[in-house]
Amino acid sequence: MILASLLVFFTCIWIALTPDASAASEIKKSHQRRSSSMKRTRKQEARMREDDSTKAWLGQYNQLLQIEDHDFAMRPGFGGSPVPVGIDVRVESIDSISEVNMDFTMTFYLRHYWKDERLSFPSTTNKSMTFDHRLIKKIWVPDIFFVHSKRSFIHDTTVENMMLRVYPDGNVLFSLRITVSAMCFMDFSRFPLDTQNCSLELESYAYNEEDLMLYWKRGNKSLNTDEHISLSQFFIEEFSASSGFAFYSSTGWYNRLFINFVLRRHILFFALQTYFPAMLMVMLSWVSFWIDQRAVPARVSLGITTVLTMSTIVSGMSASMPQVSYIKAVDVYLWVSSLFVFLSVIEYAAVNYLTTVEEREQFNKTGKLSGMYNIDTVQAMAFDGCYHDSKTEMDQTSFSLHSEEDSIRGISTDSPSTDSSQIKRRQSLGGHVGRIILENNHVIDTYSRIFFPTVYIIFNLFYWGIYV
Repeated sequence: MILASLLVFFTCIWIALTPDASAASEIKKSHQRRSSSMKRTRKQEARMREDDSTKAWLGQYNQLLQIEDHDFAMRPGFGGSPVPVGIDVRVESIDSISEVNMDFTMTFYLRHYWKDERLSFPSTTNKSMTFDHRLIKKIWVPDIFFVHSKRSFIHDTTVENMMLRVYPDGNVLFSLRITVSAMCFMDFSRFPLDTQNCSLELESYAYNEEDLMLYWKRGNKSLNTDEHISLSQFFIEEFSASSGFAFYSSTGWYNRLFINFVLRRHILFFALQTYFPAMLMVMLSWVSFWIDQRAVPARVSLGITTVLTMSTIVSGMSASMPQVSYIKAVDVYLWVSSLFVFLSVIEYAAVNYLTTVEEREQFNKTGKLSGMYNIDTVQAMAFDGCYHDSKTEMDQTSFSLHSEEDSIRGISTDSPSTDSSQIKRRQSLGGHVGRIILENNHVIDTYSRIFFPTVYIIFNLFYWGIYV
């Protein structure tokens, strides 16, 4: 009985203590959760403190530059003297020159220098602060634009290529990288022996000379160029900087800056592609003066070929040039060369016509053609362009017939005498044909062989003396 009562007592005590142990474990777990949550909260608070410090740092810059305290829509010193804005340019490249569009494309670094006391800040180290394009939208900057520009853009790879540097005393440097395509009023009267003067003009769009004064920061040294700038068709002879004024009737006078450069064209390309082929065609047309006047197919085909080739050269040159209302130097050369080729064809037409008239008159008077020609010879040469001497051919035929008769009749001749007579006859035949061609050439052909080359050489001397 006593044991049973003790067992019941300890059982009751165990049941009473068991909830306290589970509660303790739960309490321990809850403490662990609270500690982990507190750690996370502390990390978040640390991160928030970092973010708040960044914001405070940015806020310190805004407060240091006093951006929120001023209206930067107004220029510095509004109502007073004009703001001096210095300009400095470094040309990176001249990308292209287009004669057809009369423009050029240039990439360069444009730097502005001015003073804005609203941006001054105290500094013990006297160091400047550098910013990117995000701050530029909050302050006043000069509104420079490019006169006669067709298109332009600020490079934005990988971010906008803009830089702002502010000094403690309020001096500001604003730099950006730009590509501009602008008009170049070219004169092609001496093309392709020309020299072109192009310029890029900078000017303020809104502020006239009473509000803004543009000037070159370091005079002529304000314009710098890359040493490796080169163009396919031009030599860059000179880069220079100048300044002037522009007047608009509705808004007044404006300061204007000029980036001037002089381009001289390479002549070698056009000499190989245009001048040299034209010279060859003209000289090729003179070959017809040495061809027999009865060789109609040879002389006509040669003349037509040279005329068509010159037309192709002229058309190719015109297609690559702007349609201007004045005559270019290359037009003078090509059209004069075409005239020489055309006159060589007309020369043969005159020779052929006068020869026909003279032979007709001679035939009416004497009943036979003058010289060594007869009707069969004229007709044969008109068709195949080769000389046929009927008298010589008859002599050759009679000689061959006599040789056959002598062989049949058994008339023997000495072998050396026969060979010598054949050699003499062949030599006389060759010399006879050459003499006939030389003696029966028309007088116009004879004079043309001297007149055409002489006049063309004189023309070349005058042409290259004037344009080079």
